[in-house]
Amino acid sequence: MPIYSIFAVYFIVWWLVIFMVLPFGVRTHDEQGDVLLGTTESAPANLHLVRKMIITSVISAIIVYGIWYGYVKMGWTAEVLSHFSF
Repeated sequence: MPIYSIFAVYFIVWWLVIFMVLPFGVRTHDEQGDVLLGTTESAPANLHLVRKMIITSVISAIIVYGIWYGYVKMGWTAEVLSHFSF
């Protein structure tokens, strides 16, 4: 598998995972009782975006490694997987 293909798969997986990780642990301004004038009550108060990006990067690396291992080491291709009925 060429290196640019691995980076492309990682990029796609990373964006899928970030959208799954973003809602975890978010509290709104209304839940914290800290609504400022001009702020929507449902706006996130503590997003912790850097921590979520690190977690996303680790999870994405594990998923991409699994895809690479299945493709390169185990020989899983579309032809092989098409023999299974899901």
